[in-house]
Parts: sequence; structure tokens; C-alpha cells
Amino acid sequence: MSTPVRTRFAPSPTGYLHIGGARTALFSWAFARRHGGSFVLRIEDTDVARSTPEAVQAILDGMKWLGLEHDEGPFYQMQRMDRYKEVLTKMLAEGTAYYCYTSPEELEEIREAQRTRGEKPRYDGRWRPEPGKTLPPVPAGIEPVVRFKNPKDGLVSWNDLVKGHIEIANAELDDLIIARPDGTPTYNFCVVIDDWDMGITHVIRGDDHVNNTPRQINILQALGATVPEYAHLSMILGDDGLKLSKRRNSVAVTDFDDKGYLPEAIINYLARLGWSHGDDEVFSREQFVEWFDLDHITPSAAQFNTEKLNWLNAHYIKQADLAVLAADIKRRLAARGVNLENGPELEPLIALYRERVSTMVELADALQAFYVQPEVSEELASKHFTEPAIEALAALATKLKTVEWEKTALNAAIKEICAEKGLKMPQVAIPLRVRLLGVPQTPSIDAVLEVMGRDRVLARLSA
Repeated sequence: MSTPVRTRFAPSPTGYLHIGGARTALFSWAFARRHGGSFVLRIEDTDVARSTPEAVQAILDGMKWLGLEHDEGPFYQMQRMDRYKEVLTKMLAEGTAYYCYTSPEELEEIREAQRTRGEKPRYDGRWRPEPGKTLPPVPAGIEPVVRFKNPKDGLVSWNDLVKGHIEIANAELDDLIIARPDGTPTYNFCVVIDDWDMGITHVIRGDDHVNNTPRQINILQALGATVPEYAHLSMILGDDGLKLSKRRNSVAVTDFDDKGYLPEAIINYLARLGWSHGDDEVFSREQFVEWFDLDHITPSAAQFNTEKLNWLNAHYIKQADLAVLAADIKRRLAARGVNLENGPELEPLIALYRERVSTMVELADALQAFYVQPEVSEELASKHFTEPAIEALAALATKLKTVEWEKTALNAAIKEICAEKGLKMPQVAIPLRVRLLGVPQTPSIDAVLEVMGRDRVLARLSA
């Protein structure tokens, strides 16, 4: 790049960090990293009625959890009001913006008449200054809005780095309100000034902003500012093929943490939602940055696939450092009120169980039974605690008091009891699992006994 790359992520703090927003942040971050540029975090908090400090913190926490560190910011639009008003004053003086005294009621009447005539409803420009035009008298009691004087002729066009060439006739655009009656600037105006002041070279955002782009380009050109490159990402569809919705889907980044997904898996999965590098499915964050470009982003919608995410998460659980997983499990079990002090070491347990799970919640569920003896359901008790099984477990408990506490010896002890009682291995091993952990299926029973420890095993067998 001839100019240093500068990208930005600019969420509105009116709720959680949406998974679609997280993908936008990831692509913006990766593009900046790929080209040795800067990634700017900007909080668009001008919607005072809906923006909350809690939502700001949720966004910051989500970004931190994903490891998407910003180079500059966070910048807050509410702290930049003086700058916006400075530019508004300049535009009013230069004639690229003007006061409009059309009341909301008048505007609705205009639009209704246009709809009746089969026309596109829009502002009719009655307060737009033109050479030789006489404006209406300023009405009393009406606080004006400020409108941008959009060009009437020609086309506004850009080469979208995802969607290709896009153009729209200026005649299709009416004069956008850029400041409200109370003087506060509107979204499209603030975005333009921010991108200009912050030197943003590439705007990577969702395609719900495509309709804003021609208006923003025209304002930038009116200001004599450099127009950034634009790349609009397609929407993400849920498993059901419909647009992701909070009512039907887990869409907050924090939801994925709560459900037991690792941030590495989410990053890898989001990277493949609409972008590809050949047939590569699993890759590190570093590989993604090395490979990432905008040329291989598909303009069509990406579909979320929970089954594929689970597969990817299972892969990362298998590969993760045991100490990292142990810290995660400690956090989850502590939140459930589980005391780990009197239980076995976590890391050997995790090593034993992580091949069997897809999420950290599943892993926590399995390991909790080692610290809190679960209740055995009546169904499992009646099925597995037969008279022969009870006798075998009692004999095994006696033998386990003196046997060497390692897998080979423990396996041999169970086999000896099976031979003495004339039972097959599952007839002893399954009731033993149910007695110790409340479930009929676990990893190899000798390995389970080894990590649980003699005292705990004997205590549970005699309880």
C-alpha cells in the first residue's frame, strides 16, 4: 500500500457485541495487521437514549476476549461534538449545507402526496438555496435541521472491494439531514468526519451500510477530503438459513463464552464466514493475518453452522495448553459454587476427558462429578446396582485398599474381581462408574480411578 493502512471498528453501544460485528472487527483488524497498519476502535455513542456504559463495557470485554487489540482509541463520538459543530458551521458558510424549516408534519404531507402520485417519497428541497430562487419566509417557532446540499446531477460511484463497482444517480438522493433541530449531528455526518479526521483508508463494514455510502462519499467530496476504500461484508445467516436474530440464535460474543467456546475457535470460525484460503479450514491467528486479503471475501451471504463450530472447538480443546484449559474450568466451576480444594488435580482430569467433548461446558459438566458426588438416579441404580454388582463392588473396595495405585494394577484388580464373581468386565466397570461419577460412560475406568485417587474412590464406594 502506498499509504499506510488505517482501518476502524465503530460499534454502537446499544447492546452486546454481535457476532456479525465481531466478524467485521476481525476482518478490519486482520487487514490492518496484514499491511502493517493501524486498527482504530471508535464508539459511536450519539444515540444517547439507548447507549449505556454497560454496553460499552460489553463491547470492550468482547474485543478483549477475542484478542482483537486496537492501536488507537477507543474514541467516543460524544466527546467530539465541538469538532462536528465546527465542520457544520464551515459547511453552512460555504453553502454545502443549509437550514431547513420543514416541520415533521409538513414532511409527512409532502411524502404522502408523492406516494399518491406513485413517486418515491423524499424531501422536495423547498429550503434548498439555488441561484434566483426565493426561499419561503422563516416560520416562527420552528427549530431548523441542517441538510447537506447533495449534488443534483451526475453519479456517485465506488469500486467496492467486495461487491465490485457500484454507482447511483445523485438524482436518487435527497438532501440528507446532518444535524437535528437541537444541533446534534446525525450518524452519517459523524461517521464522515471521524473517518476523515482519523485518516481511515479502508472502511470494512456490513452491507447494511451500502445505502449510506453514496451519501457519505458526497459529503467527503464536498469537504475536499480523501474518500476511503469501501468493502461491504455480506450478512450472516443462521443454521435455519434466516438472518441471525437474538430471538432465535446465540449472537452475542459473550454467549459463545458462556456456552463453552474458546476464543481461538471463534476467531478461526469467523474468519471462514465469507472468506477462504483455498481449502484450509483450521489455521492459527498468525496464519490468518498472513493470508488475509479482501479479494477472497465472497459477496454472497455466509451461513452459520453450529455443528462445524463444535467440530472446530473440539479441535482447539484437544490442542490447547492444559494450564489454559484448567484456568477456564476453574472459572466455570467456581461460578457453580464448586470447591476444588479437596478434589484431584485438574490438568490430569482434563487430559483424560478433553478428547470426549466439544465445548468447555461439556468438559466442566464431566469434571464437576469428581468434586461433588452426584446423585445416582433411580433409573441407573435399578439398572446397574444388581445384587451381583453390589457384591462385586464391595469386594473391589476391599482389594483397592492395598493395591498399587496406577492404571495397570487397578485394571488387574478389577479383572480379578470379575474372575472371582464370574462376571464380565462391563458388569463391574459400569456399576463402578455409576457409583463413583453418576454416569455409565467415562474414559477407561482404570484411568478414572488413577486420577480420582484412592481415598476419594474408597470414600465414594463406602458411602
